[in-house]
Amino acid sequence: MNIRFLFRMARWAQNPPSKRQVRFFLAIVLICLAILAYEHLFGWPEALSPDPRGRVWKP
Repeated sequence: MNIRFLFRMARWAQNPPSKRQVRFFLAIVLICLAILAYEHLFGWPEALSPDPRGRVWKP
């Protein structure tokens, strides 16, 4: 564990975040989990893949 994380945990123990900050953090985590679930269920769109399968232009 990094010393920076220990200092951050000590600061959070002395000064806990507000309910608004906790809700914001949980909303971000839920959005990430929803994106992960969507990607797992339906797969990654072919148009967004970094290695295109169609016609590739080579100079």
